[in-house]
Amino acid sequence: MAAAERRSSRGEDTEQVVLTGPKKVAALLLSMDKRIASRILKHFDEDDIKLIAQTATDLGAVTKETLDALIEEFANHLRTGGDLVATAHEVEALLSGVVPPEQIAEIMTQVRSKSLQSIWIKLGEVPELSTAQYLAKEHPQVSALVLSRTPPAYAAASLKMLPGPLRNEIMRRMLALKIVLERPIQILEGAVKEELLYKSAKNTGPTIHARLADIINKMDRKQMDEILSDLDEHRPKEAELVRSLLFTFDDLLRLSQPALVTLFDGVPADRTITALFGAEPRMIDLILEATPARARRMIEQELATGKKASAREIQKARRAIADAAMEMIEKGIIEIGASEEEGME
Repeated sequence: MAAAERRSSRGEDTEQVVLTGPKKVAALLLSMDKRIASRILKHFDEDDIKLIAQTATDLGAVTKETLDALIEEFANHLRTGGDLVATAHEVEALLSGVVPPEQIAEIMTQVRSKSLQSIWIKLGEVPELSTAQYLAKEHPQVSALVLSRTPPAYAAASLKMLPGPLRNEIMRRMLALKIVLERPIQILEGAVKEELLYKSAKNTGPTIHARLADIINKMDRKQMDEILSDLDEHRPKEAELVRSLLFTFDDLLRLSQPALVTLFDGVPADRTITALFGAEPRMIDLILEATPARARRMIEQELATGKKASAREIQKARRAIADAAMEMIEKGIIEIGASEEEGME
């Protein structure tokens, strides 16, 4: 090492050494146990090893003070900042000074390409609800671009949770998508990582919207309408998200006949009877058609007697059936069909 780059071990007034780029790598490797250093070197390619070897040969003597400072700098990088968040920018900075600029550009092009592919694969592990909530807050063009890169089944599941008009607009924009330049894709990559992948990893519990919907689902119709009306007035976007997560007894009308048959095959007849007290004729007919023949006759006979149940018992029975339907929907056993309103959009 040049005299100007090192501090004299005899305590002379010399300039503090500054190790940069490959010199830092060479110095750290030389200071390690040979077995550990050899294991690390196996991860470098041939050109990098040649560069490190040449740099180490030219390094000369490094004072203990300089080496301690280098190790302390390395340790500080590990201690600060909490969790490590590796980004393409950080990787590029790491390679700077170690690998020639033209090689860095080639490496980073390949890295970004693989990184983009991996993001959309990892996105499939994020709950569809989280993705739907993210998309509802973004511009429809951004949502279209995100969903155009996800697996079709995942995109469909996320879209189902969005309001009809927004869902339709996103689909139209997906149809009209053009080739997107690399820079916007990089920005989108960073946003998806930050807003979906990282946050989803930290928050594995139900979202506040899902929690609120679950609470509202347990209320009677009057209370539910009052709360939703208030949300519509003060938090309209949030209200849309909550509405998309609600499923009440009245929403059984949104299920197809095969889905209703599957649902009521597991519902006890006495619960169905209680739930149908005071129900609209259309709902009664729909459920009776989906009920096994033997249970259907029993239900019809009970309803014909004119007996009544308390409002609390009716609400409890209807809530239990709605919960059973929602559980089947979440497990993918049945699906929600398009409502009449959505079909006219």
